[in-house]
Amino acid sequence: MKVAVWDTNVTKKEGTVMHFDILAPDEIKDTAVILKYCKSYIKTKGQEEQPLASKECTFCHIETLQPNWEADIINQGYFIIEMENCNQ
Repeated sequence: MKVAVWDTNVTKKEGTVMHFDILAPDEIKDTAVILKYCKSYIKTKGQEEQPLASKECTFCHIETLQPNWEADIINQGYFIIEMENCNQ
């Protein structure tokens, strides 16, 4: 399976930028679906009220599925790779 990597940046309530990648099956092309995944994730970080649009979440590239991503992708449709300022 191939997964699409969506590079995502969300400005947190305190002003820092949360940077993370959303990995989803590569057949998902609808940005609205990816934004839904993003909203679900940022809610877990207490940032659900932050503005989010397609400019904050852009397609980056295609990767080969790694075993440690598979369970989350099967269960919730996506996997998150936290990169910067993702702590609450």
